[in-house]
This record gives sequence, structure tokens and C-alpha cells, in this order.
Amino acid sequence: MKLNFVTSNTNKVREFKQILGDNFQVEQVHVPYHEMRNDSPEEIARLAAKQLAEKLQKPVVVEDSGLFITALKDFPGTCSAYIHKRIGLKGILKLMEGIEDRSAIYKSSVAYCEPGVRPTSFLGAENGKIAEEVKGDYGFGHDPIFVPKDSEITYGEMENAEEVKKFRRRAVEQLRRYLINKGNKK
Repeated sequence: MKLNFVTSNTNKVREFKQILGDNFQVEQVHVPYHEMRNDSPEEIARLAAKQLAEKLQKPVVVEDSGLFITALKDFPGTCSAYIHKRIGLKGILKLMEGIEDRSAIYKSSVAYCEPGVRPTSFLGAENGKIAEEVKGDYGFGHDPIFVPKDSEITYGEMENAEEVKKFRRRAVEQLRRYLINKGNKK
């Protein structure tokens, strides 16, 4: 099954391919689009998928994710990529100086939409905490400062980060089940 994944992030494409396996052909589609501002990754992904399915006149998949830090009132949240570009990992750690509650949630929402149909979205989340310092060279984005629950090291320190990350995997696996069930009903 072919999936038109609208993203400029090749790391996400690689992760999707790894999660979906050989039964799905993930095609990266480069189309600039205006991403709405909202605190909900599900709303952002659904709206983008609907707009892009209509614009491209083909089924599309869109993913929106973010790092939600409890002590910072869920900042940077859905603005994670923008904040990462502006202040980087060290900037986020600077904001966390002196804060004891380092709990955070990584969230990923994957939306699927066909032209003329309402979008469907799937949310994956993973609890963890913010590290005291940037650690590791693996993964991407906020991986070098995110320590998943029941771990003592960041995703950035895990050579197999893309295989063990749960938040995006949970959302993509829900998408896979949805598409398989949808295909079986035809």
C-alpha cells in the first residue's frame, strides 16, 4: 500500500518506513503548506491532512509532534520545531534551570485523509523527563534531552533510538491498523 507522507523531515520518513514495514510504500511528498497554530497536535495534523488531500487530490498522511514540558505549562508543545530552531536544546535546558519537576510528554499525532472525506487522526504519547544536559548524537529533534520513562539515558544516547521511541510508533501503528482494516472492508 502506498502512503503519501507530506513532510520535509527525512528522519520522520525513515522512522515511518521502519515502523510500517514492507507492506507499505512510504512516499515522501514535499509540498509547502501553512501549519495552523493550536495547542493540540491532533487538530494541527487533521487540518493539514484535509487541506493537503484536497490540494493534491490524493490520500495523504501528515504528522505533527511536540515535546510538552509540565513545569513550563506544556511549552514548547506544538511549537517544538520552531523553538528548537530558535533557542535549541541548550535554550530549553536554560529554561529548566533550578526546576525540580522535569516531567515531560512527547506526543505525535498522525492524520490520514482522502479528498472529500473527513480526516482521521491517531495520537501516540510517551512519558519521560528532561535531562540535565544534552546527551548523545542519535535520534533527532529533542531526543538528546528526553529521557523516556523507565530509562536512565536519553534517546540521543540510544543507537537504536528510532526503533525504540514509543510516541510516534504508537500513532503510526494505529494508522497501520486503520489502513489494514479499511483495505479489508473493500
